Amino acid sequence: MIVATLALLLALPPLVWMAAMFDRIGTGRGAILIGPLRNGAALLLRPNTPTEAPDRLNRLLAPGWYLALALVGLSVVPLAPGVVGSNLSTGLVLWGACEALTVVVVFLHGWSPNAPLPLIGAYRYVAIALPAMLLSMFVLIGAALPARSLSVVEVVEAQREIWNVIRQPLGLPLFMALGLAITLRGPFDYADGAELAGGTSAEESGPALALWHFARAAMLVAFSAMAATAFLGGHLGPVLPGPLWLLLKTLAVMAATVAAGRFFARMPPARMLTFLWVVLLPLSFANLALVGVEVLP
Repeated sequence: MIVATLALLLALPPLVWMAAMFDRIGTGRGAILIGPLRNGAALLLRPNTPTEAPDRLNRLLAPGWYLALALVGLSVVPLAPGVVGSNLSTGLVLWGACEALTVVVVFLHGWSPNAPLPLIGAYRYVAIALPAMLLSMFVLIGAALPARSLSVVEVVEAQREIWNVIRQPLGLPLFMALGLAITLRGPFDYADGAELAGGTSAEESGPALALWHFARAAMLVAFSAMAATAFLGGHLGPVLPGPLWLLLKTLAVMAATVAAGRFFARMPPARMLTFLWVVLLPLSFANLALVGVEVLP
């Protein structure tokens, strides 16, 4: 447990850096390799933006809570056989709790500055993210059914013969929709949208904004690792060491998530809600029903 926790803490900064690089590829935002480091250093030197009568405590804590949720979610991902930060029998439940609490944290981030644009972004995000959480619940239960366990370690072991992405092809694409929602990007970026001048981050600057961006990239890392574990066999693979397989799969999911965020256009909030409730949620339930039939004895 201690070895896995230390490994995760040491691996997170370089993985966050890689996530920031993926975000820059093809956007014309300057140097891909050193750009994230340079921008982060510049933000740290700027002063915070004051607003009138903010909720100072929640404004200070929201980016830290967002980062903490990413770390807690990442802790249930096994890095290799017997190497996992939190080997819980209900690891998938803990991950689901982190997803749900992300909605609360993003809302607090928009509510605490006491300014109109962040507040609009916060309320808009809550409306869209809640049904996205239901989507994730059905999909993760589908991933747990072949293992007959809510332990993430058991979910990986159940994929030794066949990965879940083959057993339930709809599962990973639907789970990626959740990834777009909890990392605030692409068609699900209703919190920090450009039309709201940054939404929940519109009034942020300096170290607080740097920490928010870091936490957002850390959540992308955590989501990508969980998706690689639940659907691509995690650390399982031939020849190469288990942690290297997990790293390669995590980077592949991360790149696919960033690409999906750019490829799919964002709908108006009302249409997105309809799409979630009428199309994606029934699809996730159908996916769960098919897996249930498949694993029947």
